[in-house]
Amino acid sequence: MTPMNTDNFQEDTQHKFTSFVDQNDPQTYAIIGAAMEVHRELGHGFLEAVYQQALSLEFTQRGIPHKREHPIPVFYKSNALSTPYRVDFLCYNAILVELKALSMIGGNEEAQVIHYLKATGLQKALLLNFGSSRLQYKRLILSQSYLRKSAASADNNHHETPL
Repeated sequence: MTPMNTDNFQEDTQHKFTSFVDQNDPQTYAIIGAAMEVHRELGHGFLEAVYQQALSLEFTQRGIPHKREHPIPVFYKSNALSTPYRVDFLCYNAILVELKALSMIGGNEEAQVIHYLKATGLQKALLLNFGSSRLQYKRLILSQSYLRKSAASADNNHHETPL
């Protein structure tokens, strides 16, 4: 996956899901910058946990507010399930950040992040992959009208963009 630029804005009008990276969003831009520094310093080949710890240190150095391994409650028919999701980071109390250390990101990883967005009611997330020779990242936005308490059927409500 290569970084998407602002000229490559894509929208799926059926599912109200958009994906792009924009320098006009200073928070996601700052998170991506921190991730690039971690990748520049460590390269690829480590386990996800190594990148998670390094990124937490980089966030702290850069003054990016974050919570690590943040639990996300999941509801089934208005009942909270005892097993929450755990997102790698919640930054700025508004942006979910999911890390991977895979050779390539696919639809399953993207669907996982969409589940997190639906479960939290948040709108923005970043999927960061440290497993390739260059940092791969994707910014995901879910429109307010399609967010739900439960993450049910998120697999059917996502837009896949070549990564």
